Amino acid sequence: MTALQLLDYASVLVFALTGALVASRAQLDIVGFAFFACLTATGGGTLRDLMLDRNPIFWMKDPHILGVACAAAVLVFFTAHLLESRYKAIVWLDAAALSVAVAAGSGIAVAEGQSLGIVLVMGVLTGCAGGPMRDVVANEVPLILKQGELYVTCAFFGALTTGLATFLPQTVGPAQAAMACAAVTFCLRAGSIAFGWSLPVYKGFPPRYKP
Repeated sequence: MTALQLLDYASVLVFALTGALVASRAQLDIVGFAFFACLTATGGGTLRDLMLDRNPIFWMKDPHILGVACAAAVLVFFTAHLLESRYKAIVWLDAAALSVAVAAGSGIAVAEGQSLGIVLVMGVLTGCAGGPMRDVVANEVPLILKQGELYVTCAFFGALTTGLATFLPQTVGPAQAAMACAAVTFCLRAGSIAFGWSLPVYKGFPPRYKP
């Protein structure tokens, strides 16, 4: 198993845990848990593979990935009640999943020989697509749209780290680039959650009155 496959497995596992926790908040049955886990775990990677024309899609090439997501759903189904705050667990697990998924997406784009711009897009897409799918289906405000929090920004700078580590003259290996990407992404997201790091948001002005 390659390092990129391990990253895909890791992102699937952690994103599946967040999907199952959302299902627990909605008080669904175990099939609903599995659905949310698989949707969240594979959403970003599926879009990535479709856009990169990778055939077959990663979870069709390796169906064990769906088994990992379903196992995570079963685990959460029997243990979610032990958590003091399931929402806090979702937020922090989502941060961990985001960091791994961005590293996987940007690393796969590099392995496919894509340009820096495509590496950035694939990193952001892989990290940021699954969570909104989960939250929209659960009728919750997606974390990606929470005002005053860094999310896509974290994914962008993480993917940029992969790109710079790969395309600058002093290049490093794929494993080192992935670790640097995941570290940058997680640190930015953790800072936003714990310390309120954010970027200025747009504030509109009322139109001027014209008699």
